[in-house]
Amino acid sequence: MKDELRSSRVLRLRFLRELWAALTIVWPIISALLLGVAGLGVAIGYLEGWKLGESLYFAFVSGLTIGYGDLAPARPLGRVLAVGIGFIGVLLTALLGAVGVQALIRARSGE
Repeated sequence: MKDELRSSRVLRLRFLRELWAALTIVWPIISALLLGVAGLGVAIGYLEGWKLGESLYFAFVSGLTIGYGDLAPARPLGRVLAVGIGFIGVLLTALLGAVGVQALIRARSGE
């Protein structure tokens, strides 16, 4: 039992180390994607007359594909930009998932 706990603790530490290393490599891409979501959200908010907080809330809720529906752009250009937010959100989610899987593979190969 103690060996299993120690083994899982070591695996978690390796995973976190590998995850951090991978995130430092892809951080510029993640930053660009986050800025893209925020920028499109602010643009939509400007078109729709929303406050900055509402615009960023809409952008990240939509980008993470949660989409509560409490805010929705009414103008056609705002809707097109919202599709862009969704596309960037899918890219961001896929990138973070790929980084996590790669970190786990590298952590497990160190056993």
